[in-house]
Amino acid sequence: MKGTNLGEFEEIALLTILVLKDDAYGVSIKREINEQGKRNISRGALHTALSRLEEKGLLTSKQGQGNEDRGGRPKRYYEVSNKGLAALQEAKEVRDQLWSQVPAFRLQ
Repeated sequence: MKGTNLGEFEEIALLTILVLKDDAYGVSIKREINEQGKRNISRGALHTALSRLEEKGLLTSKQGQGNEDRGGRPKRYYEVSNKGLAALQEAKEVRDQLWSQVPAFRLQ
């Protein structure tokens, strides 16, 4: 899949969406990245990345139902597209190939 390079944050966002399955919406994605990735991302940075990934065709989104807990505002749910899955697979293969060539090393 030539031409579709993922940045680290884009890759983490896509993988997080896959982990969350049907519960992948802004707040849950942010929470999961903060917990698993041990990084404190802003809501704005996440939404910028999600919009960019959607524009690239690597994920899709749909609006859920509004509820009282959110003041009637609906959640936007995300799903990784087939193109996104292919991009993730390619990124994994590149990383695995490079890691397989790294000589054994020790942390000092």
